[in-house]
Amino acid sequence: MGLLDDAIEFADEPVRALPPWKVLIVDDEPEVHSVTRLVLGNFRFAERSLDLISAYSSREAEQLLGRHDDAAVVLLDVVMESEQAGLELVRAIRERLGNQFVRIVLRTGQPGQAPEHDVIAAYDINDYKEKTELTAQKLATTLYAALRAYRDMRTIEASRRGLEQVIRASGQVFAHQPPPQFASTVLAQLGELAGLQAGALCCRVSRPHADLPEHFQVAAASGDYGRYVDGNADESLPPHIVQSLRAAYLQRRHVYADDHYVLYFADSDATEALIYVGQAHALDELGQRLLQVFCSNVAIAFENRHLNSELVDTQLDMIYLLAGAAESRSQETANHVRRVGLLAALLGRLHGLDEATCEMLRHAAPLHDIGKIGIPDAILNKPGPHTPEEAVVMRTHAELGARLLGGSRRPVFRLAADIALSHHEHWDGSGYPRGLRGEAIPIAGRITALADVFDALGSKRCYKQAWPETEIRAFITERRGSQFDPALADLLFANWDSVVALRRDLPD
Repeated sequence: MGLLDDAIEFADEPVRALPPWKVLIVDDEPEVHSVTRLVLGNFRFAERSLDLISAYSSREAEQLLGRHDDAAVVLLDVVMESEQAGLELVRAIRERLGNQFVRIVLRTGQPGQAPEHDVIAAYDINDYKEKTELTAQKLATTLYAALRAYRDMRTIEASRRGLEQVIRASGQVFAHQPPPQFASTVLAQLGELAGLQAGALCCRVSRPHADLPEHFQVAAASGDYGRYVDGNADESLPPHIVQSLRAAYLQRRHVYADDHYVLYFADSDATEALIYVGQAHALDELGQRLLQVFCSNVAIAFENRHLNSELVDTQLDMIYLLAGAAESRSQETANHVRRVGLLAALLGRLHGLDEATCEMLRHAAPLHDIGKIGIPDAILNKPGPHTPEEAVVMRTHAELGARLLGGSRRPVFRLAADIALSHHEHWDGSGYPRGLRGEAIPIAGRITALADVFDALGSKRCYKQAWPETEIRAFITERRGSQFDPALADLLFANWDSVVALRRDLPD
């Protein structure tokens, strides 16, 4: 299965009673309230009855609307405690309370006090009726129209708010993130969208293409489900949720039940399937549609993450192939450049570089000596010291490597070009090829220079044996502040055990 299948299976749900529409009657005559309640006592719209609320003054009505901001309709008299009390209440509703949704039907027994044309033009009302013309049938018709308009406006507003939330949530999901953080972000955004009560969890399917995996391993979780991470959901969750997990996986579909839902995702190779499950409030039709939109976006992000991972792996293969070509000519071990990359990333983090830069440093630093591919074998692998003429040729590998890599538009290769050009510069300005000094040397070059020398001294070469740790430390101490950035050297010494462990974990 490629991208997300939007088909949904709904579990049987009990029929829920819908809440009544709130209608506020505002009039200073008790008889008007009594007659209105009598006429509308059995009124229903969209399978919902009415909750009739009474106010006998504009001040009381404003207070009630402050507490009932979901009131659908106001049946409003004009003349109450003052001749303009009703019209002043209209302004209070729209401006002071900021309620643009409630439908206001003006009912007046004194049309001369508030002429229809003037009121409609000057005030944000939705209908104007004279009490003498408002028969029981016309009142019902008026209410049908007002409630229909209120319902449609609320639906549009809910859709707008929901889509804004989906867009914000999707933006978080589409941000480039490692797999664990990706799963956690999806769970967090699901919680925002669907009102998760207990939390949510993400299950990893251990055997793709199987009819039914033996277990659903929990890869990430939020809320109460955090204790299940790295365990098996099918051994921890209630049976009815496990049943939904199995149904979603076997049918490759989302499953919505009364108290939980399960969402199914897969990448284009079907090499991995993820299932998200959470206990949540029951979703209405709009909530389900919005969740589908979000799930479609997650599926695209999931697929993009897979494709991006493949692209990164391809780039890394190319990097190590290029670096390996230079290594094989200089008879160095393949693991030397890998260790240099890991050590460069470690020093970058210790120096305070952001994680994205450190990751790129890990990939770029192995190419620091790629220019050696253009150095003659007789000079490159000479067992003894170079003559002055040979040293000049050997030093050209820095600029040659920068030229080889600098033509690429890829950030990792551009960084590698900077490293190739600058990793033989010295802190005191005595290095090559440009004689840069101090912080004029790019930080990536300073870091790689220290990582390269540390690892090379501890490795056997055609011209030397591997040095012991004490001699390596003494050499770097002697060159601190002349060849090496003193702050980076101090970080190396302060984290010596971690640095040495890199060689032990990835030996020649």
